Amino acid sequence: MSEHINNREYRQKVLKELIMELHNGKTVDEVKERFAKLIEGVSATEISMMENQLIKEGMPVEEVQRLCDVHAAVFKGSIEEIHMPDNPAEIPGHPVHTFKMENRALERLMDKTIKPLISELLENDNPDIRQRLKDEFTKLYEIDKHYIRKENLLFPYLEKYGITAPPKVMWGVDDEIRADLKNVIKLIEDSGSAKDLSTKAAESIERVHEMIFKEENILFPMALDTLNEDEWLKIARESHDLGFCIYEPKREWKPVRVNVEEKERQEGEVPAGPGYITFETGILTQKELEAMLNTLPVDVTFVDKDGIVKYFSHGTERIFPRAKSVIGRKVTNCHPPASVHIVEQIVEDLMSGKKDHEDFWIKMGDRYIMIRYLAVRDNEGNYIGTLEFTQNIAPLQAIEGEKRLLSE
Repeated sequence: MSEHINNREYRQKVLKELIMELHNGKTVDEVKERFAKLIEGVSATEISMMENQLIKEGMPVEEVQRLCDVHAAVFKGSIEEIHMPDNPAEIPGHPVHTFKMENRALERLMDKTIKPLISELLENDNPDIRQRLKDEFTKLYEIDKHYIRKENLLFPYLEKYGITAPPKVMWGVDDEIRADLKNVIKLIEDSGSAKDLSTKAAESIERVHEMIFKEENILFPMALDTLNEDEWLKIARESHDLGFCIYEPKREWKPVRVNVEEKERQEGEVPAGPGYITFETGILTQKELEAMLNTLPVDVTFVDKDGIVKYFSHGTERIFPRAKSVIGRKVTNCHPPASVHIVEQIVEDLMSGKKDHEDFWIKMGDRYIMIRYLAVRDNEGNYIGTLEFTQNIAPLQAIEGEKRLLSE
């Protein structure tokens, strides 16, 4: 493990040095040569870490932004592909699939229509070609909707996970591309020279191509490796309000869900009587039980023996947010892929009987959070699920002495 960490830290150090060499004037070819000798593979996450570190150490965002196209060229062909087992990017309706389909439509527009028009303009400059070029660049400017969704739906979730540098850099480049496209349209309207117009037009579509590369080889793999299904579902639902670019998804994306009520019926676990739940030590109405669980000063989540999330308490001060859409989902789909192996190991240890609980404690601001994963077993000792029990123990740690009187 320490060797892996050291290798990662070493690669991180080399990546930063490469960017700084570019910053100090070395050519792309010079950096590429050293890159080929020292680095075997670079992940999108490491690129993110490198850019974050540069900004933390004082390099202005604008400088990283200025280097963006250069280091994308250096990394091209060397970025390790990051795929989830069932790649959501291939599922119609998933936000990443929609982004990529828009990119394919943009590429067709630029390569099949705009590039030939630029060549025609240089060979035979006339009003008809200029008008057609203006129409196609106006269509290309629909990329604004693509960037708006990326910036206002995807970036906030990445920033929530502490990934701040790539969104800042990419947003800045998006704005530059918008300005480039507007400038081409204005040049056409102002009757700019054919040479100047063709140069600006070619440069602008090349920048769009570069951004497509960076999205699909850096941004999207990093996002797929970070966001959970609930977050992707929110992005998918809100995307329609912001609009799409040339392409529009044909179907709605739905995460895999299990109908927990139907699952219970199939397994013969039907409540004993209407409105009442009978226990070995008493009887409660559903309303009483739900209110009681929500009153507990803790967060409780229950995952059944098949790994399906079946319940979470809904107290007034939840420590970790939960959406109702998690009900019926595999617990592994409720966590970022990077932490799924930890969740799987916890469940495996509890299910096998190797452990009865696994505890963690973390600091979150002025709160000290205790997280307990408890094996739930029936009277015969059979595993029937896992209980996640989360509590802010800071108030408990502050207790001193004794309290024997009522509060005022």
